[in-house]
Amino acid sequence: MSDTPAENPRQAIVPDTAAGRRFDAVVAELFPEYSRSRLTEWIKSGDLLLDGEPARPRDPVRGGEVASLLVVLDTQTHAEPEDIPLEVLYEDEHVFVINKPVGLVVHPGAGNPTGTLVNALLFRDPSLAVLPRAGIVHRLDKDTSGVMVIARTLEAQTALVAQLSAREVHRQYLAVVVGALVSGGTATAAIDRHPRDRVRMAVREDGKDAITHYRLRERFRAHTALECRLETGRTHQIRVHMAHLRHPIIGDQLYGGALKLPKGASDELVAALRGFKRQALHAETLEFTHPVTGEPIRNSAPPPADMLALLHALREDSRHFAELERGRR
Repeated sequence: MSDTPAENPRQAIVPDTAAGRRFDAVVAELFPEYSRSRLTEWIKSGDLLLDGEPARPRDPVRGGEVASLLVVLDTQTHAEPEDIPLEVLYEDEHVFVINKPVGLVVHPGAGNPTGTLVNALLFRDPSLAVLPRAGIVHRLDKDTSGVMVIARTLEAQTALVAQLSAREVHRQYLAVVVGALVSGGTATAAIDRHPRDRVRMAVREDGKDAITHYRLRERFRAHTALECRLETGRTHQIRVHMAHLRHPIIGDQLYGGALKLPKGASDELVAALRGFKRQALHAETLEFTHPVTGEPIRNSAPPPADMLALLHALREDSRHFAELERGRR
């Protein structure tokens, strides 16, 4: 969709210190809320002028000229606002940080045109409609709960996307996986779309760089709670890496395979494992640099009730078998 002419163009003075530099590089600093690719498009279309005249992206500036931006953003996100409750962990005029619940789809799609996080955000802040994806800079799967950051301005969105690309955002997850691991490690297998099943991702030699650090949080008789830290952010990354290591996440319908019950599992644990129909994965901590103030922002959210109940059942099962072992000695 096209942008519209501005009644009052935004203007900025090219500093003398920029003399000799490329026009596109200088305006990227003068208008930091816009991506460099979008500014380049406007230069080429004549919507970003230098001293009132069209210029080329590579043209050098002298310093002292006026850069004039002649467009404003039209609506970028078309979705109906809906009054869907959101748990907001932090907010100011630049960002929201929320605790996304299990079952909430992030983006509208063919199967979910309404009832998504985007619909909820547009109800809470209608001005997000002028931002791509209503300010969303990263996503969580429908059945993954936890902390997400949403930009409220284009400047904040551009800055947060840059932080994610530079791997400067700390994203920590809690995952409960099959198998009793003895140590942590780092998964580095490359990931890309599955060659035949387009719904799934897969480990592929020709895939994109993917790095997941994991360490033991709590060890049970036949399962392990892991603390996972994303260095990259590929789709389904933790789920694919854990399945590749043969320790799939409990309840993962896409990558987990058939349910495996530990030998001698209590009725409580059997019920908990059979009843857990989504991946036991929770984004518990998110830390980033505020896109405007530069201050560190850190937010955490506790696991949801179903995951706490699962952990309780695993602890009780381990405790029960530990007592039996002591009784046999």
